[in-house]
Amino acid sequence: MKKKFIVKSNREFNEIINSKHSTSNSCFIVYYKKAKEKYSRFGISVGKKIGKATIRNKYKRKIRAIIDNNKKDYSNNLDYIIIMRKECLNQKHEILEKNLNILIKNIDRNDLNEKEKNI
Repeated sequence: MKKKFIVKSNREFNEIINSKHSTSNSCFIVYYKKAKEKYSRFGISVGKKIGKATIRNKYKRKIRAIIDNNKKDYSNNLDYIIIMRKECLNQKHEILEKNLNILIKNIDRNDLNEKEKNI
């Protein structure tokens, strides 16, 4: 994932989380906010409860790989913060990908519904 597609600063993380737009399932919590740019950006957070740094970095790499493989589905000009839950610690890569894709598609549907209400 290129640097321009990454949310890095603590201030931006807090802005997106404080927007109070979120969706979740057993594996992930995804916060989102309308992007200032014309492309989507992603921030990934894996807490210390998941494990030591090597394990947390492994799961961050997995989440980045999922995002890279499904970029075409995530082109809706939103900034995302993806927080991993402990329940998906021993899940296979395919299950993680399925859970994250379901959440992003739900966000897309909600975003479209909000646009239709504004028209």
